Parts: sequence; C-alpha cells; structure tokens
Amino acid sequence: MPTDVLRLVDIDAAPLEELLSRFDLRLRRCPAGAPIPASYWGECEAGLARGQVHARGDTPLHSILHESCHYICMDEARRQRLDTDAGSDDAEENAVCYLQVLLADELDGFGRERMFADMDRWGYSFRLGSSRAWFERDAADALDWLLRHQLLDAEQRPRFRLRDQAAVEQIPLSGLIGYPRKPPKF
Repeated sequence: MPTDVLRLVDIDAAPLEELLSRFDLRLRRCPAGAPIPASYWGECEAGLARGQVHARGDTPLHSILHESCHYICMDEARRQRLDTDAGSDDAEENAVCYLQVLLADELDGFGRERMFADMDRWGYSFRLGSSRAWFERDAADALDWLLRHQLLDAEQRPRFRLRDQAAVEQIPLSGLIGYPRKPPKF
C-alpha cells in the first residue's frame, strides 16, 4: 500500500465535511486501527453506506472522494439500499472517477494535480497509462454521462446535486468547453 498519498489525517477535515454535506453526505470517522464499516476494499479504504462515508485518519482522500462520487452518481433507489457495494456499471464508474478529479479542485491543498498523482500511485488503471492522460484524452464518455445526468454545468463545474435531483435531459454538447473531444485512438 503506497504511503505517499494524501490522507484524511493530513488535512483540516472541515472543508471536506462541508463539501460532502453539499451532497447530503456525512463523514464518519473511525478510530485508528478499527475496521472501516462498509468498506468494499477493506484496509484503509473508505466505506459507504447510505448517506455516510466512513474513514479513518489513514484513509486516502482519493478513496473518500471516490466513494462519495459513487453516492452522487447512483440513482435514488440504489442510494436507499446502499451498503458497501455501489454496484455501478462501467459508464458510471468512469463518471465517478472523472467527478472525483473535479471535486479534488474544491479542496485547498488537494486539487486535480495531486488527485492524478495519488490515483496513479494507488494503482488506478487506465488504458492510456495514467489518470491524467485518461482525463484529458479518453474520458469523453464520462463527461457526457455527468452532463446528461446534470451533475456538471456547461462549463464542466460540479452542480452540487445528486443524480435524480433533476430529470435527465439531453444537453446539447456542442459549444461546451473542451467538447467535442477527439475520439480515442485504439
């Protein structure tokens, strides 16, 4: 397990708690060394059950944001029965990864550059070899998913709402910043 990623203990948690509260999420801290409830991956990885993200001081921030983004991106029916396994499909998982990068920019001292580095150090796997390359050149499907579900605005900024808080509508994608992107080369 990499030791050089930013962890909950490394930050003032108040801004993180405020960010999560904008999505009706609550951060639940666990004692050092205690098992993390609802952690899909175990060890120090964040846990997710209904509207609560469980973490210890050694939980990586990328893990907290990743699990939080699962909650944001899932539909209301899954949120109501959520306990440990987010149960997403590939399209939603890509949207989760994209959104966690954007939400990292909402936390002073974290940001997307550190998120990219931490994701790569932790072993997130992308076909272009790095999280930055994926985000910049191969994530048009994730961006489209987030726009269709109205989780981002036309400038690709988080709208601070949960999926299903507004009806899904087709948003014209022409004219968006950075869109359309070139199709990925295989």
